Amino acid sequence: MTIVEAIKQVMSDAQRPLTAREAFTAIAEKSLYEFHAKDPLHVVTMQIRRHCAGLEFPSAALTKHFQIHGDDRYSPLPSVLKGPATSRRRTLLDARDRTVESSATNPLTEVEKQLWGLHAKYLQLFEEHMVRELKRLSPAGFEAFARDLLDAYGFTETVVTSISRDGGIDGHGKLKVGLAHLNVAFQCKRWTNGNIQRPEIDKFRGASQGAYEQGIFFTTASFSKGAIGASIQRGAIPVVLIDGAAIVSLMVEKKFRVESNTMDIPAFAL
Repeated sequence: MTIVEAIKQVMSDAQRPLTAREAFTAIAEKSLYEFHAKDPLHVVTMQIRRHCAGLEFPSAALTKHFQIHGDDRYSPLPSVLKGPATSRRRTLLDARDRTVESSATNPLTEVEKQLWGLHAKYLQLFEEHMVRELKRLSPAGFEAFARDLLDAYGFTETVVTSISRDGGIDGHGKLKVGLAHLNVAFQCKRWTNGNIQRPEIDKFRGASQGAYEQGIFFTTASFSKGAIGASIQRGAIPVVLIDGAAIVSLMVEKKFRVESNTMDIPAFAL
């Protein structure tokens, strides 16, 4: 089963539009797909948006499987949409790849390409800068930051707990999923180097199992292959792995302590 097929199945089973997080949680609970990425939730989100009718961007797929409801809920299309790129899609692709006229006769084409490259470079430098800033936080400061980030995502009753009492859990909160609330524990490791190994994931899951339905592991470092492989285990609560890059991505998505400036770049479309 592909990731798109798994997403469509859980959406059909739910018989209602789902958020990307709800779809990911259902896939993990039913063990429909084995994730190997550092941030499986991001994978689900991008696959939905790439295959969503009406959402067009340079990396969007031409085959559409989903439709959007409101701002962040999706459902399967009655039938798969296939066909040539839309005019907006063609405009985006032209801006990135196609040269209608040579740069000698149309300098706008070359400048436009440079803008795409500069934007990608800026995002890379921004991510590196933000991760360095996160590493400068104290361990307690990083825990408080993670709590506030979860609040921005939509969690409620989010608290940081005392390490002496929680047995390895740094905090917990609730996330509304449908009519119920998912009890979620989180762990924070503000490391300046190295990576998180599988024993850290196993220890966190052991402390969370039974009292929580999901775990979230934040780190400013990275995750080893063993840790990534242990994030989803049959019969155990799923542990979402969020490294520095994924943290910055969430900050940008939710505009959490981040401001975005918009530059209008007009393009002529026939």
